Amino acid sequence: MRCYWVLASAMLAASGIVAAAQADSPPSAPISFSFSPTGDQAEPNLLMAQNTAVPTDASTPAPVSSNFVSNYFANYFAVVEQAQASQPHWMTPIVTVTPRLEQEVRYDQFWQYRGNGQQQDVFDGGKGLELIPTGTNEVLINPPAYQERVNTKHPIYGWLDDQFLIVKQRLLSANEQQGNYIVTAFLGVTAPSGNAAFTNGGWVITPTIAAGKGWGDFDIQATMGYGLLTRNQSTVGDTLSTNIALQYHFLEYFWPELELNDTLWTTGKQRGGKNQLFLTPGIIFGRFEIHERIKAIVGIGYQIAVAPTYNAAPELTPVYNHALILTTRLTF
Repeated sequence: MRCYWVLASAMLAASGIVAAAQADSPPSAPISFSFSPTGDQAEPNLLMAQNTAVPTDASTPAPVSSNFVSNYFANYFAVVEQAQASQPHWMTPIVTVTPRLEQEVRYDQFWQYRGNGQQQDVFDGGKGLELIPTGTNEVLINPPAYQERVNTKHPIYGWLDDQFLIVKQRLLSANEQQGNYIVTAFLGVTAPSGNAAFTNGGWVITPTIAAGKGWGDFDIQATMGYGLLTRNQSTVGDTLSTNIALQYHFLEYFWPELELNDTLWTTGKQRGGKNQLFLTPGIIFGRFEIHERIKAIVGIGYQIAVAPTYNAAPELTPVYNHALILTTRLTF
């Protein structure tokens, strides 16, 4: 079973966004670090305007650099609020990476059950700190996940490869009042730092395009990314990953969803030409206010492999049969 119907769904969602984007995103607030790529009218850069004074004494160190840094942090949360106000306010799905810009600390836990009877427990799930440094960018700094493979003659423990950096660039966005859509590009870098049993053996560069569209309390968020290995392409292989999340919101704190998570190995003798498809029903609860900007989110999902038929050789495919997922987050 191929992932064509999944890709078609993603293209359909993207076409809905393009149809909705008949007007430019609303102008940014005066506090801004860059001009919006969506056609926003250029507004004065408040921080740069405050740093244009030239020192009268050449022997006195120029205050521009220190002022810029202090002004940046003084206005940091105003920039975050501006960025989030100009995009939809959906919930980040359990598996699918949202096209929205988000600022949070996140921990995920996976309990994966393989078709051969083994169990894999994945701690942290490669999640970590997410920051919004400018009005259209997000940086994700994720520590490596730790994995235990048990229920086997020789249990294996160790770190997975470190997906230490993902950068998002928001291309188009409008909040619920202005059109309720978003389009974002990602670039991810994964280092081959994992335990010998879990590493890909090479750096992975993953360009990704993501999009979302909302209609009232319902939204669709989708991503498509291609993982390019710098080594071991002939064995491990490159991957095309497609994720679609269908989400509904009711009673303020409830976000039920259904996700489709597909991986196609385009190269590699281990799984080349195969694809695996998971269905992930789940529900997320939040955002519960703890103190001012700090809000708590918790969610649970159950992932089920629907394709292909279990195959143990040359590599176990799908990589696991079913999984329980717990996600916890603190936004700020």
